[in-house]
Amino acid sequence: MNDCLKKQQPALTVEEQIENLKKLGLDIPDEYFAVAFLNNVSYFRFIKAYSLGLKPRNGPYYDGVSFDQLVELYQFNTDFRNLLFSQIEKVEITLRCRISNFFSLKYGILGYQNPENFSEYPDLFIKEIEHEIHRNRRTPFIRNFQQNYENGNIPLYALVEIFSFGMLSKFYKNMHNTDKKEIASTYGIGYTYFESWIESIAYVRNICAHYGRLYNAKLTKKAKLYKQDREAGIVNNKIIGTLTCLKYLLANNRDWYQFLDTLELLFDKYPHANKDTMGFHDNWKDLLSH
Repeated sequence: MNDCLKKQQPALTVEEQIENLKKLGLDIPDEYFAVAFLNNVSYFRFIKAYSLGLKPRNGPYYDGVSFDQLVELYQFNTDFRNLLFSQIEKVEITLRCRISNFFSLKYGILGYQNPENFSEYPDLFIKEIEHEIHRNRRTPFIRNFQQNYENGNIPLYALVEIFSFGMLSKFYKNMHNTDKKEIASTYGIGYTYFESWIESIAYVRNICAHYGRLYNAKLTKKAKLYKQDREAGIVNNKIIGTLTCLKYLLANNRDWYQFLDTLELLFDKYPHANKDTMGFHDNWKDLLSH
């Protein structure tokens, strides 16, 4: 056994959590509010995530940092995450449609069952497809195909509707490069960039779906950015990189510019939300508009 490993900390009551935060120098002007908040949002989800940059590791909070400030960052993240999710949804729905239409017309509605129609076709890939079908077996349209159609096979145009975005990204990644080019061209984007973007957006979508933190987060699935965006100071390990990809995918969608206006209002509403921690520059709106 490794004697250097840390011991697990015992559970604390909400009141003990607050006393611990006060010992760390966090200003808590309204303890009744803090108790109510921590009874609804776990200490680990809240404090560990939103204290980043506001205290040194294993040290006290910097002067002037308050519980209300952390709550503001949490609320900003919630509103921003919900706002961004609606934009990702547009990309996800569009991609389901374009992959299904292209692939079904070229290879047939059951063409996904033929390994020759892919550049890579690992056993895990088909097992994941089978798992999704089994997991959704009680979904009315899946049950209809299984009970009323020859061999109970699920056509691709129906199958994509039960794919997660991550699974959809894998499907695209496993396709032949010539087919990837055809689909990416409908967005006016080179397929190597498009593949990277979809994988990164799927990762961010997963964070959103699990109510995770985008504020001050470093992304592990990083998108490949255009040279002009890199030269403009856009980084791909922050959420600004994801928004840059979405800019190209949604530039012809009027809602994108409404999204930017609403995001600007969020920054005004939550002044403690530090744009720099997400990779935003002063001219972020111009960069995401063109």
